[in-house]
Amino acid sequence: MAGWRFATVGKKETKKIKETHGKHRRGFGSIPVQVTVGETNWKTSIFPSKDGTYVLPLKANVRKKEDIFDSDTITFTLKF
Repeated sequence: MAGWRFATVGKKETKKIKETHGKHRRGFGSIPVQVTVGETNWKTSIFPSKDGTYVLPLKANVRKKEDIFDSDTITFTLKF
């Protein structure tokens, strides 16, 4: 549970994000977002990955609170 893990944003969603929010990019191509996973909300940024999608960083305290483990598939909401 220690350290950071990353959830991948799907290719279809990444394409829409790039089209509608790409102009709001910051350092390293990041885009600021508000995230909801289960009952947990926080502000962070999504980052472009080498495969062309975006990744969402998941801190250990969020994973613990929401019982998220490395092999889990999760659903999350991004607000721009």
